[in-house]
Order: sequence, then structure tokens, then C-alpha cells
Amino acid sequence: MGRFQDKKVLVTGSGRGFGAVLALAFADEGADVVVHYNSSAKGAEEVVKQIEAKGRKAIAVKGDIGSHADVLKIAETCFGSFGGCDVLVNNVGDMALDQKSWREFDEKVIEHTLRVDIMGTMFMIHEIGSRMLDSGRGGTIVNIGSQVVIAGSPRAPQYAAAKYGVIGLTKSYARALAPLVRVNTLGAAFMETEALKNRHDWKNGRREEVLKQTPLARIATPEDMVGPTLFLAAEDSKHMTGQFLLANGGLAMVGA
Repeated sequence: MGRFQDKKVLVTGSGRGFGAVLALAFADEGADVVVHYNSSAKGAEEVVKQIEAKGRKAIAVKGDIGSHADVLKIAETCFGSFGGCDVLVNNVGDMALDQKSWREFDEKVIEHTLRVDIMGTMFMIHEIGSRMLDSGRGGTIVNIGSQVVIAGSPRAPQYAAAKYGVIGLTKSYARALAPLVRVNTLGAAFMETEALKNRHDWKNGRREEVLKQTPLARIATPEDMVGPTLFLAAEDSKHMTGQFLLANGGLAMVGA
């Protein structure tokens, strides 16, 4: 039996990229999974099929986490027809991928990053976490953060600000929802998803720069971050809450 046998897990942004990898990993560990997406409908449907092929239950749920109304619908689906939620992974985040420099000061881009990364994460923690608490079953919440909170981001300062905000949410809700619900954040390093590979600076020397400053001499794959995420979600970390777990290959002072 897996660590999440018969548990109900919700992974935001799991129609593609790291979220999809996580959703399948939880299924491999025995979980039934809510596959959340906003624009990746086709990908979400494929992930659902793959989870069902593993003998687990799965449903796809659409919603913009930056909309409280949408988050309420997601929560109602999880705790209604799906039967609850034992683990929430807040994977969705906006990195302002198209921004090339801090000089590109665009109020709409800034607002969108803060709305998704801070407001969206808060909406999800608040609505899912409160239901976990009120159900008496408890649960665990893992926020996917970034090592940018150590280094800052000379490319997109609003992204660093947003991820600092997630740390504040983590500590605040860890106290508010204790002792039944644990809340922690994974400080992930660069993960070579398709989105990162297509980023302007990544294709123009940034990858090589980061690699030179990473003691483990490799850029993480999404699969590399599965273990730390599942650790925070599982009973393995049962005496941890309100914490920031850094998994960055030793990279210390390079921004996002």
C-alpha cells in the first residue's frame, strides 16, 4: 500500500507540467485525485485517464484560482461529489514568464502575478483548509514556493514579492488551522518544464549561468521535486507545519 492509500488529493494546475507529474505520483501512492486546470482541458482529461488506468478515481475540475467564486466551486466539488480532501497541493503560480527585465514595468502583469500567487493561494488554503478543519478529518496543505525568496528576482520583482507572500500565508494558516491541518511550503529551484525552457533569458545564457552556480551541477526536472512534495504531504513530515523546505541543488544566490 502507498503512503496515500485511499486518500483524496487535489493538485492545482495538474493538467500539464509539474502539476500533472504530481497528480500521477499521488495516484501511484494509492490516492484518488482531483485534477484542477484553468486552460489545459485536454491535458487534464489525459491525466484523468492515466490515473484511472492505475485503478484510482479521478475527476477534472476547471477554475481560475484567482477568482473566489471559482475556488468555492472547486471546494464544493471536492467535499461534495468527490467525498472530501485530505491533501491540497497549491501548484499554480505565475512567474511572469514573458517579462525579460525589471524595467518592463507593467501594472497589469504585476497585478496578475500577485492575484494568482497570493490571492489565489490564499483562496485555496482558506476554502479547502477550513473544510478540512471543520470535517474533523484534518489534512495537509503543500504550497509550491520558490527559492526566489532567498535570492530575490532582478528579472521580475513582483514574482519574488508574491512568493514571499506565500511564506506569510503558510505561517499564518499553519497557526490558524492547527492542530488538525498542517501547512508547509516547498522552496523549489528551477525546474526544466516546457515553460521554463521557452523563457527568453533561459534560452539566452541564463541556464548556463544557473548551472555553474549550482553545487549539484544539474537543473532539476519536475520528477526531482516529487519526493520533497510528497514528503511534506505525508505522515513522514507529521511534526512539521508552517515550514519552508528548500530543495534547490545548493543554489543560493541566483534570482528567478
